[in-house]
Amino acid sequence: MSVAISKKEQRIVAFVWVIGIIVVWELASFVLKNVLHDPMAATKLPYLHIIAITLVENWKTLLEAGAVTFSRAAIGFALGTTIGILLAIIMSLSKTMERIAFPYLIVSQMIPILGLAPIIFIIVRDMNVSRIVIAAYITFFPVSVNMLSGLKSVEQDKKDLLFSISANKFQVYRKLMFPSAMSYLFIGLKIAAPMAVTASILVDMLGSKSGIGVKILYSLYSNSTNLFWASVFTSAFMGIISYYIVVFTERFCLPWQNATPRKEGVRA
Repeated sequence: MSVAISKKEQRIVAFVWVIGIIVVWELASFVLKNVLHDPMAATKLPYLHIIAITLVENWKTLLEAGAVTFSRAAIGFALGTTIGILLAIIMSLSKTMERIAFPYLIVSQMIPILGLAPIIFIIVRDMNVSRIVIAAYITFFPVSVNMLSGLKSVEQDKKDLLFSISANKFQVYRKLMFPSAMSYLFIGLKIAAPMAVTASILVDMLGSKSGIGVKILYSLYSNSTNLFWASVFTSAFMGIISYYIVVFTERFCLPWQNATPRKEGVRA
């Protein structure tokens, strides 16, 4: 048996989860400070309402810092997406190219970002360009792999049918393979979007003069605990926002995937 849950019920469940997390967080902070009397309670787990107040008090500074990081991550994400799609198309066109390129794609992901970012900065000598390059580097692999899987998922019979009516390769890709691969592509994009933001934040910490990563480091070194947590929450919001931008884009581009059955309930 399977139960179909309406969107309204999903929102209620999500709301209950959020309230539950807030209550548990506040209770844990209270226990840590007033029951266990931990002298580091304010640093380990500050009250959530205090973090919220800090966010409101410093919203302009945090918004400006977040915008710098997010904008560079978005540019890198767009660049990495373009590169990933082009690589997937090339590999789908030639088995030889796939056998040659795919191992190198995997090896490229074995390099840790914290080790690669300083090298990129030394080469380009520009922090903004470094953010974009690292975000693109993080993005292209999941996009390329998922796009390639989507292109390869198309049945040969469908391609043969189009070729039988004199369709060329460009038409086959445009009419059949690209539309079939879109759902796979958006899976890769949803994975890559928050990762691109995270990569851009990491580059901020290498000596940038602006960005949310700089705020995190500054508040950490200056022992501004509440500002540190507010900056961390801002970074998390940026990742969530990037994910939902991709989700809403998917709903706009692939509306048929969100069609729900007319009748909902318990089905055997």
